[in-house]
Amino acid sequence: MESKVLQQNARSVVLELLLEDRYETRPYELWVNGKFLRNDRKMVVIIDHLEPDTQYRILFQWDDKETVEAEVSTSREYVTLNVRKFGARGDGICDDTGAIQAAVMCCPPNGRVFVPAGTYRIRNLFLKNGLTLELGKGALLQAFQERNEYPVLPGIIQSNENCEDYNLGTWEGNPLDAMASVITGIAVENVTICGEGTIDGGGDFEKWWISMVNRIPPYRPRVIFLNRCRNILIQGITIRNSPAWNIHPYFSENIRIYGITLESPDKSHNTDGIDPESCSDVEIAGVHFSVGDDCIAIKSGKIYMGKKYRQPSQRISIRHCLMERGHGAVTIGSEIAGGVREVRVSQCVFKDTDRGLRIKTRRGRGKDSIVDEIDFSSITMDGVKSPFVVNCFYYCDPDGKSDYVACQEALPADERTPEIRSLSFSEITCKNAHHTGICIYGLPEKKIQSVVMKDIAITYHPQAEEGIAAMMRECAPTRKQGIFIRNVKRLVMQNVHATGAEKEFECESVLEINRA
Repeated sequence: MESKVLQQNARSVVLELLLEDRYETRPYELWVNGKFLRNDRKMVVIIDHLEPDTQYRILFQWDDKETVEAEVSTSREYVTLNVRKFGARGDGICDDTGAIQAAVMCCPPNGRVFVPAGTYRIRNLFLKNGLTLELGKGALLQAFQERNEYPVLPGIIQSNENCEDYNLGTWEGNPLDAMASVITGIAVENVTICGEGTIDGGGDFEKWWISMVNRIPPYRPRVIFLNRCRNILIQGITIRNSPAWNIHPYFSENIRIYGITLESPDKSHNTDGIDPESCSDVEIAGVHFSVGDDCIAIKSGKIYMGKKYRQPSQRISIRHCLMERGHGAVTIGSEIAGGVREVRVSQCVFKDTDRGLRIKTRRGRGKDSIVDEIDFSSITMDGVKSPFVVNCFYYCDPDGKSDYVACQEALPADERTPEIRSLSFSEITCKNAHHTGICIYGLPEKKIQSVVMKDIAITYHPQAEEGIAAMMRECAPTRKQGIFIRNVKRLVMQNVHATGAEKEFECESVLEINRA
């Protein structure tokens, strides 16, 4: 057995156990420099409270005396700026925004801004290059709930040099005016947000999660918004009650998110967990999701942004995550006009989500909306109503239920037509499913090129509920439906079973089938 160091800085280290288990393994003891630290089971482990510029020996030890060792050296740290020394009160009453922002702006390279235990009421914090912001154990950043407390990020500002527009605000794939987020990064690099503390976005069903404010511009803030940023690490913290998406990296690259917890109530509108949009080189590992919408939704903009920038989301790795409740566990779409490529999801656990592995697109996303090299493997699902859904007729937007989007006949393939190329699913167990085990619905005029499914076992809940697997106009409710596949060029199915399905296998317009 081995481990891998995912990151190390002046005060902490993150390690990943290289085992076949998913999210958790059998209990082990964790030792640091010969001293017992704690009992744990996580596959992705964070060790805090380390000293800068120090070497450490980490030991994982199981009851049978099997061990894994790792040696790490923390980096240097120039100075720590405690926000209390800048006037932050942390009493849950005073507005501490100015004091914390002052500490951020004064922090030198290789410095750390530290927020100790206490409740700090804030409006917005803006990041800067080279910052480490650490929330100590017991620290709570509590966001204000009043809309007028939030500055506005304009969607598009015209350049005076007649070059490309300056885009700051965004909402669901379009460049629109939006409130600055609780923590906002604009074109910053080499930033770490870490610690054992919590950020509460102030979302609730009276202020933010009600229909009358959901669609009023400027649009709702996220908790963390990263616009055109590079080399960002988010580690260990808890985020709860986001007014909208929890973490939204946007046209950013090299984003790493390790061991955080995301919490939002059931049916809280748009509280997606992590939504990388037109981002490259994203790694998400050891994250616990319990949200009111999609746990992860990979996006690349609607038609304006997709056509203008042609920036796909690509090279995304998701491992050892626990995803509970929510609409979808891992979703691709539906705002993917720039395309999505090279997504790897492995060794995760999905519990009680509406859908498990979900791809949603539609006519009108455009010819640059190409989904390719998508791989899901080594996943356990329990209570997921529809484990696999690929839907090319997704009825979003004002025209979502129009005849153009919903038509089941082949239409001319043109510049508005999206494409799905290569999908791979393997070593996946799904128990207590409800609606449809596998629902794959391609476009007749642009069939899905390749779907490969191996070693998949689906069983159903004894009291399975009836429901709609794919959000499309022509999809009827189902209960214990097995495998439904339509409009695919090449289909490979090896050792794939939907045990207990009322109708196990149905396919239409599949040009080549290899089933064993």
